[in-house]
Amino acid sequence: MAMRTAEQAVEQAKGLTFEKVWAMFEQSDRRMAETDRRMAESKAEHDRMIAELKESAKELNRQMGGLHQSFGDLTANLVAPNLPEKFRELGYTFTKCSCEMKFKDSAGITLAEVDAWLENGDVVLAVEIKGKLLKRDVDDHLERMKVLHDYAKEHGDKRKLLGAVAGGITRKDARDYAVKSGFYVLEQSGDTLKIEMPKGFKPKTW
Repeated sequence: MAMRTAEQAVEQAKGLTFEKVWAMFEQSDRRMAETDRRMAESKAEHDRMIAELKESAKELNRQMGGLHQSFGDLTANLVAPNLPEKFRELGYTFTKCSCEMKFKDSAGITLAEVDAWLENGDVVLAVEIKGKLLKRDVDDHLERMKVLHDYAKEHGDKRKLLGAVAGGITRKDARDYAVKSGFYVLEQSGDTLKIEMPKGFKPKTW
């Protein structure tokens, strides 16, 4: 078999001239160059598509972020003005209600932001307001309360610090978790807010 293969190779080589061999190499080079060109074009197209997808994703995130911020601002603006009245029903008389409060350190760095801040001479209440309240929002507010407690202590504010969460839509697991964490929970009911806490509920003081 090996002998026949060698003989066939010799027969095929007969009649080949330098020009023919050179032409074969040139043809091979052209094919390889064409293959390289197509691969380069394919890679360039692939890179272009990836770049467009990334840009589209960034734009979508930007738009969604803006929408979320707008919805959050709308919710806060609708909820905050009603808070003093709602907590008056629970026996609290807050003389001041501020929205979007920022607490900063001596270097001007923001330590915490609060959607609604209610206060009087004895009690302050930090309210986190969400369009849709989730458990992670409760966790975030728990961390925020720790920061606010430290801030108050550092500035000699000895008033009782309480927390609350409010949601246009409130998941049951988030509501139960917030109550267990010691937060008042405000929920949207039609056109109004409601605070219906379990019997015997005692808010946590930070």
